[in-house]
Amino acid sequence: MKKVIITGPVHPTLIEKLQQQSYVVLYEPAIDYNTLQKIIVDATGLVVTTRIMVDKALIDAAPQLKWIGRIGSGMEKIDVEYATSKQIKCVSSPEGNRQAVAEHVLGLILNLNHNITKSYLEIANGAWNRAINTGIELYGKTVGIIGFGNNGAAFAKLLAPFNVTVLAYDKYKTNFGNDYIQETTIETIATNADIISFHVPLTSETKHLINAHFLNSLQKSPILINACRGGIMDTSAVIDALKNKTISALGLDVLENENLAAQSDNEKSQLTWLMQQPNVLITPHIAGYSKEANIKMAEIVLEKIIV
Repeated sequence: MKKVIITGPVHPTLIEKLQQQSYVVLYEPAIDYNTLQKIIVDATGLVVTTRIMVDKALIDAAPQLKWIGRIGSGMEKIDVEYATSKQIKCVSSPEGNRQAVAEHVLGLILNLNHNITKSYLEIANGAWNRAINTGIELYGKTVGIIGFGNNGAAFAKLLAPFNVTVLAYDKYKTNFGNDYIQETTIETIATNADIISFHVPLTSETKHLINAHFLNSLQKSPILINACRGGIMDTSAVIDALKNKTISALGLDVLENENLAAQSDNEKSQLTWLMQQPNVLITPHIAGYSKEANIKMAEIVLEKIIV
């Protein structure tokens, strides 16, 4: 018997097609770590989102496990190295939600540039302010993209009609430049970009990549966008940058601690302050969530695990 445990919400097509491949599917989108550890002993496959940490202990509890499928991008909650040493195949599906992420990032930028949410809230409070909400066009600006994988590249593609110059940096990728995309360094981006968007995984290298040193190097008070992982930014440093006008606006789809109920007093205070700023937009880690992405991510995981 082949058994697969699905530990988060997925599109029904994933369940249906796994069943067609003779898998017994346990759909447990609210399962906790301890319960999963007890029932994974005879599992062949495991499907995860961002809720469950797949560490050595969990892997050791699953001697029959052959593959782990990640719905979405980012493998930081899976001990891929250890799983691979156990001949467990680990796959993700960043190709599936890259368009959703790119559109969300573009939406954050346009919203901030044109004071859409800000002016909406002012109207809700009885103020009809036109002059102070004069917008800034994206057209012709310089956009920095740090991380040029699936999401970064998809975002750059969306920018083409805006006649922007894209300055892009990726430590592990080269030869991706074209007529409007220039491969460059983080330092060049910090000096020249009007908007900077991060598209990197959370690793030991990228932890607090957005730090005081980076923020203090910015020359044009750009809009800063982070829709990848909260852990790549030092929230305290970002708040200081807003206060000092080192950055002109901030768009976040992620936080360092997204479990609001478990936030420390300092984290709660930081979030409260950020939410009170008219030049800040925060969404609840939904950039990669779209109806289309849910289907595509399921299909891509299936393609990668079913051989």
